[in-house]
Amino acid sequence: MPKVLVLYYSSYGHIETMAQAVAEGARGAGAQVDIKRVPETVPLEVAKASHFKLDQAAPVAAIDDLANYDAIVVGTGTRFGRMSSQMAAFLDQAGGLWMRGALNGKVGAAFASTATQHGGQETTLFSIIINLMHFGMTIVGLPYSHQGQMNVEEIVGGAPYGATTVAGGDGSRRPTEIDLAGARHQGELVAKTAAKLFG
Repeated sequence: MPKVLVLYYSSYGHIETMAQAVAEGARGAGAQVDIKRVPETVPLEVAKASHFKLDQAAPVAAIDDLANYDAIVVGTGTRFGRMSSQMAAFLDQAGGLWMRGALNGKVGAAFASTATQHGGQETTLFSIIINLMHFGMTIVGLPYSHQGQMNVEEIVGGAPYGATTVAGGDGSRRPTEIDLAGARHQGELVAKTAAKLFG
């Protein structure tokens, strides 16, 4: 049974919801799954004033946790077309893991959220994927077996590089069922890939 970590940062709960869907898909494919979040770096008073979702159930990860999993799926909202500084600050602490090759050959994947349809979904995914490739990980995207990303009748997330959702400029739009189906499918594919590699 492969061990999968869904590691995320979520200011307003969109990525938290997507993380739960990724985990659901991975569990459905037989994986043991943990959901953890990275530490908040914004001062508490600023986070409260900005209406961040501070009541998230997932425990906060430590960098050394990453070595304990066969697969790591990383999710974050975008900041100007790249991963959030909170996620970047966390991954920047992984120099020791990189030096000893602790993540070489493990499965990696990315998911993301943006305010708008064209607000950097793919570049945010790639900013995560680049990190994972430097760690030596084998990348699983979101292939067109998730047909929902082909939908042009409504606003949908999803790209061949990972599951995504569109939050809206004021954060009021929640992940759609199509977006969540993409996240579940990616989680399933990550678990199946890890099982093949480490089964």
